[in-house]
Amino acid sequence: MRVGIGYDSHRFAPGGPMRLGGVDVPSAVHCAGHSDGDAVCHAVTDAILGAAALGDIGQMFPDTDAANKGKDSVMMLEAAVARVHEAGWRVHNVDVTVVAQAPKIGPNREAMRAALATALQVGTDMVFIKGKTNEGMGWIGREEGLAVLCTASLLPR
Repeated sequence: MRVGIGYDSHRFAPGGPMRLGGVDVPSAVHCAGHSDGDAVCHAVTDAILGAAALGDIGQMFPDTDAANKGKDSVMMLEAAVARVHEAGWRVHNVDVTVVAQAPKIGPNREAMRAALATALQVGTDMVFIKGKTNEGMGWIGREEGLAVLCTASLLPR
């Protein structure tokens, strides 16, 4: 078994919706980024690539490459899953924590779990997403952005 940790953070920019976990979440802001800004998918991608010792999302999809501008992060995650499979591994499970004052994760949790499970080629029972606030502290508490942490485990194919 292999285990990886992923992290991503994005600042907010005006205009929604916000893309998280492959789902458009109603919001007046979105996560600013070179791709579609889906910090959940980015953290999951880094976790599975790290577990397989295959680099990180920035190596696969550099923000210096114009071809990645606005890129769908679910497609990036699917490409990382294919790379993990080619290396002889498969995703076993992922556990995601979104740290944000807003938006609330609960109302969108099941849709995100389903989207991630499809991209990861696992059952929804192998994907979980939690939402935590930062209790009003710091840049997250001021609703300037959000952060995402993910652990992932891989098993041999």
